[in-house]
Amino acid sequence: MNDFFSLLRYTTLAGYQWQEPRLLLLIASVPLLFGLRWVLARRRARVGVAFGPGALPRDWVAALRFLPDLVLGLALSFAIVALARPQRTDERVEQSGQGIDIVLALDVSGSMEIQDLRPNRLAAAKRLATDFINSRAGDRLALVAFAGEAYSLAPLTTDYDLLREQLASLRFGMIKLDGTAIGTALGVATNRLRESTARSKVCILLSDGESNAGSLDPQLAARLAHAYGIRIYTIGLGKDGFVPYGKNERGETRYVQTRLDETTMRALAAAAEGQFFRATDTDGLREVFKQINQLEKSEIKQLRFRNTKDFYPPYLRLAIALWLLWLVLKSTFLSNPLED
Repeated sequence: MNDFFSLLRYTTLAGYQWQEPRLLLLIASVPLLFGLRWVLARRRARVGVAFGPGALPRDWVAALRFLPDLVLGLALSFAIVALARPQRTDERVEQSGQGIDIVLALDVSGSMEIQDLRPNRLAAAKRLATDFINSRAGDRLALVAFAGEAYSLAPLTTDYDLLREQLASLRFGMIKLDGTAIGTALGVATNRLRESTARSKVCILLSDGESNAGSLDPQLAARLAHAYGIRIYTIGLGKDGFVPYGKNERGETRYVQTRLDETTMRALAAAAEGQFFRATDTDGLREVFKQINQLEKSEIKQLRFRNTKDFYPPYLRLAIALWLLWLVLKSTFLSNPLED
């Protein structure tokens, strides 16, 4: 009985995919058929019937004369539902091929608060790095944050939700020791990638300054990364010279001087067979991530398996059962031969 009522629930019917959905419109025509029969019956010659004096007593049994029509209407409706072919499709996706292991190393030092990129360098980098993560499929990514020290925030993973959460948590002052320890950041990234068996291992390092902290020389760290088969892309962020940096106590824009050690950043990329990019505004940074996304493509193949199951048989059986019941009712006292 529960199965019967579940067939009639709105949630059940709404959950189907209909092969011939337009046929469902015919259900609205079922009441019209009975209306048309009533109109035609009114035009036929009437048989005179004599009744005794006085009004006939009302009896609820008289309402049963409508039961055959109700049963026939339901039979027609369920037949239309069956003809519309309700279905459900299960889709399974299997991936095969080789992905890429990528470490994103982002500078979170105080200079990333400079506003030559809107709203500031760190916020712009976080937003576009999130877009880069969203564009990957089948790759494992990790996240490293650095200032005067470097820390691994997320291991190599395909849990992109975790990566987005960790990326959103980056903020100024999260690393107490300020500065720019590029060598240490490369060392942490290399430690994450050195045991990887992926066909391609990549470190994307984004910084806006010159290396002035950490105990590991950046050039040595780049050569060590290259020895483990890691390719390094370096992104120099922001403009050189005087750039806006917050407001003073009078509400006026304050300017500070900043400088990127472009020579070192280029040398690091060259030492690990990568490339150097310079992004002086938000559009430039977006284009950099787009280029890296094109340079490092995964060889991932997707196989889709679709299993379609028809759900029309129970509705067809119900329509046939109701039609047979209608034939039986037509042979009883409930039938009115004067109308048929």
